[in-house]
Amino acid sequence: MKGCFTAALGIAMVVALTCGSRAQTFPVKPVRIVVPFPPGGPSDYAARVISAKLPDLFGQQVVVDNRPGASGMLGIEQLTRSAPDGYTLLIVNTGMLTIFPHLQKKLPFDPFNDLTPITNLIGGPSFLLTHPSVPAKNLRELIALAKRNPGQLTYASASVGQISHMNGELMKILAGIDVLHVPYKGTGPIMPELIGGQVSMTFSTSVDNLQFVKNGRVRMLAVTGAKRLAILPDTPTMAESGLPGFESLNWNGIAAPARTPRDIVERLSREMGRALALADVKERVSAQGNDVISDGPDAFAKFIRAESVKWGRVVKEAGVRLD
Repeated sequence: MKGCFTAALGIAMVVALTCGSRAQTFPVKPVRIVVPFPPGGPSDYAARVISAKLPDLFGQQVVVDNRPGASGMLGIEQLTRSAPDGYTLLIVNTGMLTIFPHLQKKLPFDPFNDLTPITNLIGGPSFLLTHPSVPAKNLRELIALAKRNPGQLTYASASVGQISHMNGELMKILAGIDVLHVPYKGTGPIMPELIGGQVSMTFSTSVDNLQFVKNGRVRMLAVTGAKRLAILPDTPTMAESGLPGFESLNWNGIAAPARTPRDIVERLSREMGRALALADVKERVSAQGNDVISDGPDAFAKFIRAESVKWGRVVKEAGVRLD
């Protein structure tokens, strides 16, 4: 009995030492971060922010690899086919993990079993923008206008299932209004259409579009986060403006393949947390209307599940499907 206990203790010590040694030496070669969207968007931005700081912390090059296509599915395929060794990572976001799984009956991956969450990185609200011809100066007036004119107002989205679409559906559900959804192929065409008055409103995630607010070409009514933004202290949240319970972030985190060793996951999360805590990173992120979110593997996994439940309810109540 004593011999068995001694042997088991010895095995446990060897495993612990092996894991500790592996985490200390990792990485010994470049790390690749797959971005499942084109350059220039929020997911690419998150990858560029973190990849700029990690080489100093890792002592290895960090490569950003854009693999756009199929609403992020091509990037997920790249990850799930990679070895679970921490050298191939994937930027994941709201739509990929918590919205699209509810829109399609068959997916090429399981959002809870095929990925290992590492940490959330960056999150920011959307901005509710309207054309100046819409006679509403705030969200309460917009809701009242929509109730007087059911089906007459329109809102643009980047496509079915994107956060800009889900924000509109959540607003409709909570406010009890009928607003027509106008989906586009990406974010590019939306602002010209809104500025031209072809659509009544949109939920934009780009701080660059605030230039059109400043020059009066569009009007901003609210932000979708839980709190006001430091760069927009006078702009209320949706909840403050008459829709309690409305909270929506366009977040981007990072994940590894399933079965990636826990010690490597913790090392990745720890170093990314150090990078996100740097003052210049926080300032850069804040200037873009976002916040740093550094929560670690367990908290990020819990957050993903909660977001999935929330958006799953919205998808079901709105009756949105892709297949």
